[in-house]
Amino acid sequence: MAKNDNMLAILWMLNSGVKITAKQIAEKLEINIRTVYRYIDSLCASGVPIVSDTGQKGGYSLLNNFIQAPLFFDIEEQKALLHAAVFANEAGYPFSESLNNAAQKLKMYSNREQENILNRHLAGFEVINRDIAPSVKLILEGLERAVANEYSVEIEYRTSHEEQPRPRVIDPYGMLYWNNKWYTVGFCHLRNEIRSFRAERILHIKQTQMIFKRPEAFSAREYFLQNLLPDPESKDGMILIIINGRAEALDDLCIHWFLGHHLKERTSNQATFLLDERAVHAYVPNFLLPYGKAIQVIEPQSLKKKLVSVAAELMEYYQL
Repeated sequence: MAKNDNMLAILWMLNSGVKITAKQIAEKLEINIRTVYRYIDSLCASGVPIVSDTGQKGGYSLLNNFIQAPLFFDIEEQKALLHAAVFANEAGYPFSESLNNAAQKLKMYSNREQENILNRHLAGFEVINRDIAPSVKLILEGLERAVANEYSVEIEYRTSHEEQPRPRVIDPYGMLYWNNKWYTVGFCHLRNEIRSFRAERILHIKQTQMIFKRPEAFSAREYFLQNLLPDPESKDGMILIIINGRAEALDDLCIHWFLGHHLKERTSNQATFLLDERAVHAYVPNFLLPYGKAIQVIEPQSLKKKLVSVAAELMEYYQL
């Protein structure tokens, strides 16, 4: 371990309330005993009140429980951090190795009672998400560094309607995780505008010598949602969708990744959405078909006709 890690480990050992000798510290950390003496001296010089007792039952200890919150996390905060680490790993967090190391340190530097509590809370806490390819994690690592250090990157990017990737240079302003996928939002030199890029479609990334300045107060989340969803302030071209159905089916629709943003009213057996007319006919039928007879579209009539048309096309396709 690095010097700082070893010194923190010594602090935790001393905070256990039990005297510990330099030899025991050296054996536990697998370092030279002279190095332990140097670390103890450094801690004392920084103001840590370490008491040294000589004799057969001697050793080092801390004066009056020196380590107290908020310097370190309490058990609820530790539990929350470890639970958050589970979510982050399942989301494909690119620095999962460092995250796991941090989680292990958190548990390692807990006392036995705290460790038992944390293990009980972690044993029954799991998250299921889709797998993310190791190559995508490497892309995410490169993007994160570019966002933090504000340097442009050259990428090979394949859009959903192109078979061959195209090179382009982007200034990545931010990253976000949405609907089980990772994206970066930034200025595209090819299109000369801000755009979003799906990480899984970036086949290669390379740092350039160019640097950029992120627009002040820029939010990748706000940009992404504004481009994904129609402007709620504009009523032009907006129509109401009224759907009846079973409560559990309507519950699902109301938290749908797209429809949920347009919910206007909900009763026990009905949900009303306000959407752009183009989206109603282009996307909504495909969202609703999997619910079968669990729901029924009341309005508009044009959506009911579109559902019939899409269903008929599917029947024809599978009857061939």
